[in-house]
Amino acid sequence: MTAWIDGNGGVYVAGIGLHPYQFPSDTPYTHLGLTAVRAALADAGLRFADLDSAYVGTTSIGMAAGRVMLRHLGSTGLAVTQVENASASGSFAFRQACQEIAVGQSDIVLAVGVDKHGDGRRAANKDGLERLSDTATIPAVKFAMMARRYLRERGAGIDAMAGVAVKNHGNAARNPFAQFRKPRTLQQVLASPKVVGDLTVQQCCPRGDGAAAVVLVSGRAMARLGLTADRCIRVLSSVAGSEREETEYGSGAIELVRRSATAACEAAGVGPRDLDLLELHDAFSVEELLYSEAIGVCEPGDGAGYLLRGESAIGGRCAINASGGLIGMGHPLGPTGIGQIAELTRQLRGEAGDRQHSRARLGMAHMIGLGSVAIAHVLAAPPR
Repeated sequence: MTAWIDGNGGVYVAGIGLHPYQFPSDTPYTHLGLTAVRAALADAGLRFADLDSAYVGTTSIGMAAGRVMLRHLGSTGLAVTQVENASASGSFAFRQACQEIAVGQSDIVLAVGVDKHGDGRRAANKDGLERLSDTATIPAVKFAMMARRYLRERGAGIDAMAGVAVKNHGNAARNPFAQFRKPRTLQQVLASPKVVGDLTVQQCCPRGDGAAAVVLVSGRAMARLGLTADRCIRVLSSVAGSEREETEYGSGAIELVRRSATAACEAAGVGPRDLDLLELHDAFSVEELLYSEAIGVCEPGDGAGYLLRGESAIGGRCAINASGGLIGMGHPLGPTGIGQIAELTRQLRGEAGDRQHSRARLGMAHMIGLGSVAIAHVLAAPPR
């Protein structure tokens, strides 16, 4: 049976663009977003007037942000849809763009994520329910508790989690779009102020401003548009889901990651051990250890060992968060998932400079939103 994403000749990333992620600033969101959009169009060699539609992932800016921003590039009548799904907002905007191309409705679609640091109000805090603890819906508390359990069950020390931050800050130091651009030692990570439990400041992602954009095209339109196959990265699968009832604390998010990643690999016709690159949600350092096991790039219980052996480093078996991840690259929410796609595209093209991972042929971008929704995309380099 043909996968839905193979319709219309397949879906390809033709252009990518970013505005560097940064700490909260006075920079208007329109400047952030348009910087990324212009860069993506230039990278694809296309014009704004060529676009059939646009999807905008954002969480904190307000209503109709996309049209307010894009009108500065012209009034072409294109359809603009705004998407919000917490940390996965940009990822879901990307998925909607893929679907529109795959069904043959459009041939050229923009997916852009843009955000400013907002008030962070969550629907979970407005559901009218009383809770035993005011911290019940704070992600840092939940992941600190999951970290304590992970370290106890694996017989690992806090160095195992801190090592994730060391690796990802090191990757971010070589990424010109990253919010943090300084490498960190293990001692620095451990000595940074504690946030909650065993998680220190440098093991938690920063919030801020930023933007990321990609231009998607159909395979049937590539020749007409004059695009060369060697720089167009194919989207092999796109899978989304949400949590099921959990049987023990913290297991729901892990199982959600496992199910969505497994489904994405199956839809793409690959196995997790085939992945050369993996960009995943590491808002807190323990997540990378948990999810690398859940996704299947390493054996259950071997997340810390996989990291220690250098297999998740650039140049290792599967480079995890070569961009610097959320910890080093930053996490402005709306753009984060599209920034992952941009990183994979750059790597699969062989254009990542001194961050280039060797033998990069297959990559997965995986995001979760508040631990309750998940989405995964598998991308492939063109044949060489």
